[in-house]
Formats: sequence, structure tokens, C-alpha cells
Amino acid sequence: MRRVLSVLALLALSILLAGCAQQAEENGKKTVTVTDAAGRTVEVPENVERIVAIGPGALRLVVYLQATDMVVGVEDAETMWGETGRPYRMAHPELAEKPVIGRGGPYPSPNYEKIAELKPDVVFVSAYPEIAEDVQQKTGIPAVVVSYGKLGSFDDKTLLDSLRLMGMILGKEERAEEVVSFIESAVEDLSTRAERAGESPTVYVGAISYKGGHGIESTQCSFAPLTVLKARNVACEVNMSGAIFIDKEKLAEWDPDVVFIDLSNLELVKADFQKNPDFYRELRAFREGRVYGILPFNYYWTNVEIAIADAYYMGKVLYPEQFSDIDPVKKADEVFRFFVGKELYSELASYYGGFGEISGEFT
Repeated sequence: MRRVLSVLALLALSILLAGCAQQAEENGKKTVTVTDAAGRTVEVPENVERIVAIGPGALRLVVYLQATDMVVGVEDAETMWGETGRPYRMAHPELAEKPVIGRGGPYPSPNYEKIAELKPDVVFVSAYPEIAEDVQQKTGIPAVVVSYGKLGSFDDKTLLDSLRLMGMILGKEERAEEVVSFIESAVEDLSTRAERAGESPTVYVGAISYKGGHGIESTQCSFAPLTVLKARNVACEVNMSGAIFIDKEKLAEWDPDVVFIDLSNLELVKADFQKNPDFYRELRAFREGRVYGILPFNYYWTNVEIAIADAYYMGKVLYPEQFSDIDPVKKADEVFRFFVGKELYSELASYYGGFGEISGEFT
């Protein structure tokens, strides 16, 4: 019986897909050929009106391009996880009402039958070229791969190219250029201020999430805000890319001037402090009141707007004279408003805790 049902389901999907293909042919839509982030050549309709986005951060880029009105379905992860921590969802709760087109998350499992039923003109797929291939083969709908480039980066050329590609496909070229220009201008402004300031204090950023929450031992050398600010990140001594997990003895050896803590994992650090207070009290930054909280920006890939907001706050801490004209809260809301259309700092701060010196949490 189960085998018969499976055969019938496959037959129904085949009929549905055949109907979609016939409709496209009858509509005689004009197409253009594009090369996506995976180097694939894809033929897409000249005029796109209906889309879905699959994979880490794909829907976020649609929001940045102000194309949410074209979205006809979303991943279950976009509704199941809630919205806090992802400004693109916080600013657009209506997306939760869209039909579900697959599981989503780190290992997306698209529902090809549902995608075919919704008849999008294009499917955008982040990070998984093999899923894009499957979408095209199983639905006949063009699937375009987009990418953020390196995890945690907010100005990777691959990201900027993907924004431009999506802008061209969606008829949002002007908005895409605005977003690219905003990112490039922010990076230039941050870098210029840092260069004028000269050498930074030594810095450590800890409790960074990577496939879950972690304590103070979790860090990165390639932490984008510190990289843009040309800060002396002590973790770069390890000479590793991506997530780094250090021994506490190494942190004691480095004894950085300033410590930043990812606020999403502050409770883990506080719990460890209760077990090992002497370790923390020996660290100069904790002893002298130079421990600061920053907002987490990696959640289903990079929240570019939070990363930029963090960078301005961290710049204010590290180079106070060069950032004397910056109010980090106002700057954060300015950045959020540009990217997702809503000022969200207060909502994020009420959930995670906001920018500020947090040494008082360790007593």
C-alpha cells in the first residue's frame, strides 16, 4: 500500500511539473542568461514577479533589496525559530504568513512539490549549489545560487556581486547599488577613522556562537568588525581562520587591554565566572573595567546591518577621539532603517542587552 501511495505521489508531482512547463511555454516569457555565484549559467525570465529563497541568508538579501512583495513562500525555519536576532524578519513579520516551501536551517530540505505548486519565476539558493541543481531538475524552475562569501564578513566581494545579480534579476538594480554603496562607504569610513587613530589597544572578542553557544574560549581572528577597524586582535596569533577555541591559559597569557563579549552568550560567561572567579579577576580588562557587550550578528548567516552597527560601537570603544561624533545607538538605528526599513536597536537591546561596559556583571 505504501509503495502504491509513493507511486501516486510521484505521478501527481510529474503532472504538476508538466503543467508548469506547459504554462511557461504558452506564456512565451522572454528570458535572460545569468552566471550565478557558483559559476552556473542559468536562464531566468526577463520579468520576475514571484520568488522563493532557500538556504542561509537568502531571504535576508531579498529584504535588503526591498523585494518582499515578490516572496510567495518561505522556509519553515523562518517561522519556527521566531524572529528575534534576525532584523530582516523582525521588520517583516508578514513573511511568517507565507506558505512553507521546505525545512530550512543548516541542512535545507526543500519541498519540491510545494515549490512547483507556488509557481515562482525564480528560486534563489544560498550556499548549496547542489540544491539549486535539484530544484531545476525536479521543478523546471530556474534556480540561482547566491553567496555571502566568507562567514562573518560583511563586505566580501562575493556578497556584493550576489546583491547586484539579484538586483538585476528582480528589476531592483538601483536598490542593489544603494546597498553595495552603503556597505562600501561604511567600510571606508570605519577604516579611515581607525587609520587616523593609529595603533589600537590589544583586543579579544569572546563567547562567539558557532553551531551553538559557547563561553569565553570561543573567538575568531577574522572577526569582521575588528578587521575593518584594523584592531590588534590577539586571537590572530593562533593563525587560524573561522571559529577558534582557545585554552583559558592562552587568554591569560595574552591579557588583552579590551575584551568584547557576544551578548547572546553572556550568561555562559557569567556562569563560568562563578566557577572560576580568580581566572577572570586576573585578566586586566575585567579587573580595570574594560569589558564590553556587542550584539550577535551571525544568525542564519551574517546580519550585515548588525555587524556594521557593532563595528561603529567597537570603534567608539577602541578609538574614542576618532569616533567622538558617533552615537552608537543612533548609528545602529540608522543602519537598521536603511537595510530592513525599521529601527530595531531597542528591541534587540531589550532581548540581548545593549551596547555598554559590562564589567559589573562579573562580581
